[in-house]
Amino acid sequence: MKIARFTSGGSDPQFGIVDDEDLVVLAGDPMFQGFETTGERIPLAEARLLAPVIPRSKVVGIGLNYPGVEALLPAGSKTDPVIFLKPNTSVVGPGDAIQLPPVPGRVIHEGELAIVIGAVAKRVPEEDADEVIFGYTIADDVTAIDQMLDDGQWARAKGYDTFCPIGPFIETDLDPRGVPIRTVVDGEERSTGHTRDLVLSIPEIVARVSDVWTLLPGDLILTGSPLGRLEIEPGQRVEIEIGTIGRLVNPTRARG
Repeated sequence: MKIARFTSGGSDPQFGIVDDEDLVVLAGDPMFQGFETTGERIPLAEARLLAPVIPRSKVVGIGLNYPGVEALLPAGSKTDPVIFLKPNTSVVGPGDAIQLPPVPGRVIHEGELAIVIGAVAKRVPEEDADEVIFGYTIADDVTAIDQMLDDGQWARAKGYDTFCPIGPFIETDLDPRGVPIRTVVDGEERSTGHTRDLVLSIPEIVARVSDVWTLLPGDLILTGSPLGRLEIEPGQRVEIEIGTIGRLVNPTRARG
């Protein structure tokens, strides 16, 4: 099942189930109010899709979670997967512009499968991970990579406003063990990968992160990005495709 968050005709944000070319409108946020419908149907073409969830608490990232990504780091750097935080104010939705700040060095895209947490979760055993996952979406973990290397920590370089596009939908039925990931910039393929290559699996990620922080409904965990040619510049168009979730498209522009 695909879940969208959207506006239509100037309405407040609503949630809907994707049914072919329509959205079946839900009575409320399905994470908290279930899947009761209002009886209304809205054509997808008439809806403006929003970020499918706004994390009430946090966005957690997993860095260095694909083989070879250590090539982005200086020689001798730690190469084990790293847990970090992005602020929820970095989240934007489909079609929203990634605003590139005037910082020296490279800014990169990182197309990733994102876990949407659906229940309060603390010290979750790997075998119980599915019980706290609501679904999955697509994320772009935008990073000012040279600033990150200069800072010696990841928070500022990954935390700028608009540096976490997500969407277009939450897929509740996805099997995350074997999902292809593909990122295209201005029609050119820049990065490809597959979730079977994750260093930490989805259950391992949920167990490790929930051992550090209590996860709350709506929290996101970004699972890592395959290596590729990742640099982006103002005026480009970034498209990320993951399995049956769909395609997340965002333009880039220089921040004014």
